Parts: sequence; C-alpha cells; structure tokens
Amino acid sequence: MNPVLSAKSYTSPMYFIWICANDADKIADLFTFRIKPMSIRQLLSDRVTAAMRTAGIPKHCQAHIAPSKNPRFGDYQANGAMGAAKAMGKNPRELAQNIVNHLNLKGIADKVELAGPGFINIHLNKGWLGEQILAFCRQPEAELKTRSPQNVVIDYSSPNLAKEMHVGHLRSTIIGDAMARLLELQGHNVIRQNHVGDWGTQFGMLLVELEGQLSNSESALLALKDLEGFYQRAKQNFDTSKEFANKSRETVVKLQSGDKDIIELWQQFKDTSLAHSQEIYDLLNVTLSAKDVRGESFYNDDLQALIDKLKKQDLAVEDQGAQVIFLEELADKDANPSAVIIQKQDGGFLYATTDLAAIRFRVNELKADRIMYFIDARQSLHMKQVFTVAKKANFVPASTSLEHHAFGTMMGADGKPFKTRDGGTVKLAELLNEAIERAEKLVRDNNNEKNIELTEETYREIGRKVGIGAVKYADLSKTRTNDYVFNWDAMLSFEGNTAPYLQYAFTRIHSIFRKAEVSIDSLGGDISITEDHEKSLAIKLLQFPDILDQVSEEAYPHLLCTYLYDLASLFMRFYEVCPILKNEVSEIEKSSRLQLCAASSLVLQIGLNVLGIETMERM
Repeated sequence: MNPVLSAKSYTSPMYFIWICANDADKIADLFTFRIKPMSIRQLLSDRVTAAMRTAGIPKHCQAHIAPSKNPRFGDYQANGAMGAAKAMGKNPRELAQNIVNHLNLKGIADKVELAGPGFINIHLNKGWLGEQILAFCRQPEAELKTRSPQNVVIDYSSPNLAKEMHVGHLRSTIIGDAMARLLELQGHNVIRQNHVGDWGTQFGMLLVELEGQLSNSESALLALKDLEGFYQRAKQNFDTSKEFANKSRETVVKLQSGDKDIIELWQQFKDTSLAHSQEIYDLLNVTLSAKDVRGESFYNDDLQALIDKLKKQDLAVEDQGAQVIFLEELADKDANPSAVIIQKQDGGFLYATTDLAAIRFRVNELKADRIMYFIDARQSLHMKQVFTVAKKANFVPASTSLEHHAFGTMMGADGKPFKTRDGGTVKLAELLNEAIERAEKLVRDNNNEKNIELTEETYREIGRKVGIGAVKYADLSKTRTNDYVFNWDAMLSFEGNTAPYLQYAFTRIHSIFRKAEVSIDSLGGDISITEDHEKSLAIKLLQFPDILDQVSEEAYPHLLCTYLYDLASLFMRFYEVCPILKNEVSEIEKSSRLQLCAASSLVLQIGLNVLGIETMERM
C-alpha cells in the first residue's frame, strides 16, 4: 500500500522505503528530486514509472510525460500506457487504469484521470506548485545543478588573426558562449577553446609587411589598428612586388623552423590581433578571454608525430605524393571513398591535420568527456571526416562525445549573405556600434514620449545593453541550423519575441516593487495560487530546469529564447488580470503575487544571463 505523503514529504525516508520496495532501479532517480525538486517532468516521470513497475509493466516501457496542450485535459499527461499496452498485447485503457491505481501523487496532484485510449491527465495541486517555486527561489543555482558533471570542451568563435572579426564570426561566438554559460550553470567543468587561425603561409606576407612598418618607427599597435587595411596593403605588396613575395616565402620557412626573431615578430602580430578580438568579446558580453586561446600554432609540434601514427596504422597512404586517408564510411553515391588529405606534396599540413591534433590534446590533456564544435554548416563534411578519422585511429575513446553543432548564415534583406551596401564584408565592431546607437535613440524617443528623464550615462548604458542584447537575441532565437534575415526594426522592437521585450518585462517587474516600496529580496510568506493565470505562470516557472536540460543536450538556444518569451508573455497577462497593488487586494494576495513576480524576475534574469544578455531595473 502506498504511503500517504504530504506536498512537502515526497523525498521523505518513508517515500525512500516505498521506492526501494517497489522498484530498486529508481533509487538513483530519487536523488534527482532532492537536487532538482523544481523539475515537474522528472518528478512525474519518476512517480509514473514507479507505478508502471508496480503494475508489472516491463522496464523498457517509458512514462512519456509531456505538458498538456489544453488545460482542460490537465497540466501534464502521461502517455506511456499505449506503447506499453502494444508491447504487452493488452488493452491500453485498462493498463492506464492499472497505472493510476498504483500512482501516488498525494499532495502533488488534485486529480488524475483517464482520457481517450489511455492518456493519463494530471491536474497539479496549486499549493504544491507554490511550495516548489519558493524552494527554487531559496537556492536557484543549487536546484539547477546536474548530478553527472562532465569535462566539456567547447570550440567556438575561432577568428583568423590576419583579419578583423566580421559578421561571419557572430553566430559561432554567441551560440558557443551561450552553451558555455549554460553548462557552467549546471555544474559542468567547461573548457573554452578559441581555435584561432594564427599560422600558415599568409603569415609570411603579413610579417614582412609588419617588419617594414616597424622599421619606420611605427608600433605594432598603431600599425595593426586597421587590420583589414593592413591585410590589403600586405596582399597588394605581395602581388605587385617580386622582392616582397620572395621575402614572404622565406619568412614562412623561418617561422615554421622556429627562427627566434621571426617568432618574436609573429608574437607581436598575434598579441595585437588578439587584443582587437578581445575588444569585440568584451563589447558582446562574451566570456572568452586570452587564456582560452589555443591557436593552430599550438599543435604544430604534434603534426608530424600524428602523421607517422596514422601511417603506422595503415590509415594514411601516399597518393600522388600526398598523405591521404580514404574513408569508405563517407563514400559518395558512386561508392568512391571520401579522401582526407593530411599532408600535402610539399610536406605542408592542412586544417584536418591540426583539427586531429586538437582532438588528441583535448582527450589526452584536457580529459574531455564531451567536445562541442560550433562551426558553420559549410564545414559539415570536414567535421565528419575529422571525427571519423579520430575514431578509426582510436584518438577518441567510445565514452567521449564528438559533436559538430552546425549553424546557418546571417542573410540580408535580398536573401543573400549579409554584406555592406558596396558588397563588402560587414565588420563586427561596426555592426555592434550601430546597434548601440540605434538602441539608445529608440530608448530616448520612447522616454521623451512618456516624459521620463534619465542621465546621459544611464542612456548610454541602456543603449549598450539593449543594442547588444537585440543583436544576440535575434540570432539566438532562431533555430540554429537555419539561415535568418538580419532586420534592424524587428530585432529592436519592444513587441514580440525580442530582447528588448524581455528586458522590458524584467524592468516592469522591478517597477512593481518600487511602487510597492518593497525590496525584492525581503519577501516572505507563502505563495497562494487561486487564479488560473497564477497557475499558468507557476507551471511555466517550474518548467525552467527541463528547458535548460533540453538545451544543454541538444545545443539549441532558441528553445530557451522561446521559453523566456512565453514566460514573459504569461507574466504580462498575469499582471493585467491579477491585481497586485490595488486597494481591494488583501495583504496575503499581495504578498503571494509579489512572490510570483520575484520568481519571474529571477528566472528571466538567469535565462537572459545564460544567453549573455544583460538586464536593467530601469529602462
């Protein structure tokens, strides 16, 4: 017989004993409740699964818990009875009833009912919902921690140090950073890797150009102030001057052989170029720093040893003077194997060689359990080749996950990759500065209409947060694998699924507390849910850890964006329908609703911080 449990006792010793008696395999899952009691889906899944086992349903049959799409049919549905019935050759509705007979949701659900051929509808208890929200608000970070932390290496951004960062670097940088922030929030050990292009034949040309400018008493910082212009001048000199071109080739040889003076010059170029990139990261509110940089040059000493190992394993063979690996696994429709060149005829190495060396380092030295690459979709074949070779060569144990999370392209209004009006590449710094200027003007215009005055410093700060947030959210809110059209008006709108709308929702909550003359950190008392809009908001708040789990597994930040937009929209409806500060509202109702406001603020802030978007209390 199931124990009688109160809403506060579902992790009590009595429940532990009951789980042991009914399904010993669920003991580990019990601790999920203790670590993450806010996750409704996990709790219901564990309870329904325990009931299924008690009802004699095999372990391979799952509970399949999902939020209900219509409140009339409960808040959540357990849909596992139909699959189990098919596997067992039984009537699904009768099996569902047997599950319900063994299901203990005392204090958690007000009503459990059958629907259709075997759906189990669960109507959650309002008092229990309030208690779970308060539990989360007391220690949100602890409640979001994983019980299985991993070493996760995330490869993202990866600019070429010979050129300024442009819009093509935006998606990798902000998607990768959002994932790094999320996984750290969940308690994983995240190792950021900025695999920059800091090696290769082009650096001979660039170093000769830099050497020439330094001889004219220019500093490296001044000479490289305009990286794009510097590169163009070097390329022009290389194309028009035979002497310059020959010296460039000689410099490449010296660089690759470790010439002390050339290495020193190369380091100056690298340091100055990285300083340019760091300015962009700081403006973007991206967590990459100098310590995360590990460029192509870092792996140079391992490349020949890697080639030798692949040859010894008979994976690399000579073909027309080059070292090539032929992969039958990636053969084309005519059964021609995919060819991966890892060493050119002249002995030079390629991107595939460096990427394989990076994998070896990440597995052997960084002890990675999971390696995530945020590189655009055009590199999909390259990444498949590298992953396949790494696995065939046993560079990666079966326990380590290699993941390429591809993304689409930022497009202009013409449906083509986003360019300047004259067809040039859009520099990322210029794009971000324009976003800040547009956002500041928008906020000023809105405040002038409402007769709101702020200091100049405040306007600049808000413009920066809104502008940068708008650019990032416009990207992150789109399905990662899709292209998207860049549109200033859409991304800076205070209506719809945009960063300004979410930032405004956050400020709206704080304005409520200012009007109430109550500190958001000093609230006490219970949450008493009586209205449907309160319950809808509470359930959405309690879905937060499930969304974070899904995003961390699938690397689709747009799912978090959609969740935050839905949460903000539900909060706005709650605020309109459920009065908080009106005279007719009792002190108990006021306190309860302020608690829901505080919880909404907390979840919005954590969620936006995961996306790298800053909030403000006034706007």
